[in-house]
Amino acid sequence: AKRAARLAYQRLLQRVLTRKFPGFKVAKLSTSMDLERSFGPIYSRGLLQQGQSAFAVLGVNAQEAQSSIDAALTFGILWLDVCRQAQAGKAVVHGLKLFVPVGSSALTRERIANLNRDAAKWQLYEIDEREDSAKEMDTSDRGNVATRLTHCADERAARERFAQAIAQVRDLMPEAEVALLSSSEMAFRCHGLEFARARLTHDPGSFRSTPEIVFGVGAAEQTLRPEIAGSFKRLLRSIGEVRHAEGPRDHFLWRLHPERWLESLVIKNVGVLDERFDAGRLYSQVPAFSASDRAMIDVLTTTRQERLAVVELKADEDIHLPLQGLDYWSRVAWHHARGEFQRFGYFPGKELSPEAPLLLLVAPALHVHPATDTLLRYISPEIEWTLVAIDERWREGVRVVFRKRCNSLSEPNSYSSGHAPSSLRTSTNWPR
Repeated sequence: AKRAARLAYQRLLQRVLTRKFPGFKVAKLSTSMDLERSFGPIYSRGLLQQGQSAFAVLGVNAQEAQSSIDAALTFGILWLDVCRQAQAGKAVVHGLKLFVPVGSSALTRERIANLNRDAAKWQLYEIDEREDSAKEMDTSDRGNVATRLTHCADERAARERFAQAIAQVRDLMPEAEVALLSSSEMAFRCHGLEFARARLTHDPGSFRSTPEIVFGVGAAEQTLRPEIAGSFKRLLRSIGEVRHAEGPRDHFLWRLHPERWLESLVIKNVGVLDERFDAGRLYSQVPAFSASDRAMIDVLTTTRQERLAVVELKADEDIHLPLQGLDYWSRVAWHHARGEFQRFGYFPGKELSPEAPLLLLVAPALHVHPATDTLLRYISPEIEWTLVAIDERWREGVRVVFRKRCNSLSEPNSYSSGHAPSSLRTSTNWPR
């Protein structure tokens, strides 16, 4: 069924392109696999050409999952780069025409608004497959971000509220990490692996709320009662025996949630990623919700000069790291411009710098996707990003292997040359 839908969409896209751009020739559209360049059958891709002027084209049909539709820009950028290389000396590929289903472009619009407009012309269209029509969407408004920040809970008050539960857990596992989820809920973790929560529950015999502990890994959750206290102790013992750097790598408790494990280490020593960072105050898993998702920012911190910094972590290879980081950066920048972080209780006692946030993208050196450099070259030079590659043995301690930084001060060149502008070049800082 999917293959039939993709073939039908390919024919539809051909008709739309022919009708909407009558002066252009549509090169044959393709959905063929090209694993070397990370292209699969989900996206129809081709080239729209008029003389020596051309545009890369990529489209996705309405039968695909929303996650695949949101990922279309990642593959569109890569396809644009492939087209520019293939057409070098023959035609100037001015930019990308990206086609998504009607009503599904919100996240893509936000992302395009933060791309480099000197590097390419970015044009986004929504296709109504029932009408065989396409409408161009406005992608110029960088201030139009649909996001909602939650209020920061009072951690001191929450720790007092759950003091007995914290003591009970730490009697069994002194190294347990305590994470504030809300004013009425706390999580307990071992190297990022959550094994219990303390939460307030309504007491049917009164109007008061009383704390309780629920425990378990994954969906297996139980409320802690005296008669099953032994199960709780055995769970913590088994996690403690396995969940450490020298633990058995084939054990599922060791392998679960590697990004949370990495996050737990970064939280303890965020300065190892960038010496400018202030370890005195940071937040992990900050909710920044939008209409399309319930995103959690991995780590939000500041420099010693009170400039906000967004840290996006990946423990495994992920082609979407640059644009996912861009999503979180844009949401933080939007809330920061409106003074909402301090108004909502974040960074108390600090006067945040009015500068735009920094963006750090962190991954093990051998698990940085090969397409990452290409994608980063097309991010707006106004966004100060750093790619931080860490040692593969990060469970033993986070150590930076190399950094790549955007040179945002270079003068951008026009995309008319068909090549990426000089402002997109990166510099590499190797450790001494």
